[in-house]
Amino acid sequence: MIRHSEIEDADLRLLLKQGQICLGGNSKLKIYGTLSCSSSKQMKRENRVFFTSEKEALQHQFRPCGHCMKQAYQLWKQTHGNTHL
Repeated sequence: MIRHSEIEDADLRLLLKQGQICLGGNSKLKIYGTLSCSSSKQMKRENRVFFTSEKEALQHQFRPCGHCMKQAYQLWKQTHGNTHL
């Protein structure tokens, strides 16, 4: 997990260009989603984190975004119920 507040913009652009970052997340809400999600664009920089994979996001106990990852979110909701909300 890479915190946006702890990485230089040039380094972040390089990781994105190289395909090493594929998902973004909100560290306060523990939600991850696509980099193009409209919800993520409203997030404060200090709350934004990046992941190399969905597996990494799940290992950090983040849940899928209900907007941009509807199917993954529905599956997560079915398996976790209200225990993590």
